[in-house]
Order: sequence, then C-alpha cells, then structure tokens
Amino acid sequence: MYVATLHPLNTKVTGLETTGEARFSINGDTLTIDVSAEKLPPDMMHLQHFHGFKDNGDATCPTETADVNHDGIIDLIETEPTSGTTMVPFHDDPVSMEIVRDTYPKASADGTFQYKKTVSLKDLDAAFAKAFGNKDLDLDRRVVFIHGILASTELPASAASLGTIPAQVTLPIACGEIKRVQQ
Repeated sequence: MYVATLHPLNTKVTGLETTGEARFSINGDTLTIDVSAEKLPPDMMHLQHFHGFKDNGDATCPTETADVNHDGIIDLIETEPTSGTTMVPFHDDPVSMEIVRDTYPKASADGTFQYKKTVSLKDLDAAFAKAFGNKDLDLDRRVVFIHGILASTELPASAASLGTIPAQVTLPIACGEIKRVQQ
C-alpha cells in the first residue's frame, strides 16, 4: 500500500485549499488507484497524474521557491526541477499512458471528486517501461498532482504550460509525495 496526502498549491489563484488523498494498493497483478479530493474548483474536469524522474531520482512537491519568475504562481513548468515529468495519468485508462484525454474526473458542484481505477500491474509496468525505459513504477519516488482551475481565471502571461494547452488546465492545485505504508 502506498499513500500520498495531497496538500494545496496555488491557493492565491484558486482561493481554495485543495486537499485529498491518493492510495495505491497492489494485490497480485492488480494496482488499484484511489484518489479523493475536496475544495476543488467545482463543475470541471481535473487532470491528475503521478510525476517523477526517468532516472528514478526522488520527486518532491514544489515549495514557494519553485516560483522562479516571481509571478506568485507555481506553474507546471516550474514544478519540473523538484517533481520531474508527468508519468502516469489517472483517467479511464491509465495503461494507455495518454496524457491528453477528456476522461479525467470531474469535480462536483461542491468541489469534490472520487476516482477509483484498477489496472493490470503487468500491463502498466510494460507501458511505463516503453514510455520511460524503466521497468519499475517506484511509487515511493513519485508525487501526485491534481491540476486545473476555472478557464475564466486570469493568469499572468508568465504562467507557463505545455505546448498550446492553457495554463488554467495544467496549473497544479494539489501535490502529495507517495509513501509506502504498512497495512
């Protein structure tokens, strides 16, 4: 069993203290990913993934010092030095390793969501190895992010994202380091 306690990020932008928990349970050849979150921007889809380093370095959640351009926002690009790259998505098909997809969980009107998905560990390990050249997920070296703010939220031009994806979609609003726990 692995658990990440999710702590808020970018609260000045969201006006919310997004929190939650991500649990990863391994039973034989299955991995169950269970994420619950609250105080999310409501009525919208939120990207969620685990991030990490291809060389298996220890990923950590960014602190205020990650805001290297001093715009008051820790954008996705500013998380990379401490958290690495986006690795496994938590949507309808994590094994696909497809990051861009419209099947991530949607927060309810009260700003909560519950996500639960069970996948073949063998299939996910194979997809992970193909994508990153690494055969082991090394969950306890990864961090979980929840992303996304309302599209109407104004951000400074300095808030960076990937490619043409708006920063409102990728802005991290919660992060937690995955830790192995005793059952």
